[in-house]
Amino acid sequence: MYQFPIEVVRQAWRRSGGKCERYGRSLLWGSRGTEGIYSWEVHHRIALTSGGASTLYNCEILCQECHKKTQSYGG
Repeated sequence: MYQFPIEVVRQAWRRSGGKCERYGRSLLWGSRGTEGIYSWEVHHRIALTSGGASTLYNCEILCQECHKKTQSYGG
């Protein structure tokens, strides 16, 4: 289930230039939530359980590799 409104995801995607905001890897819009070289996910910089919100400020575009390294991955 996606927790960010689609408009927030679009704005974050535009801000990132279609690249992972940590690693700089190029991503493909249609590869969200998949596995592979161009796959990606949106990430809460501050987890919802820690008081974060589903806002653009709290949204980060990450390649799957970086997303899996986050402390809150899978939770």
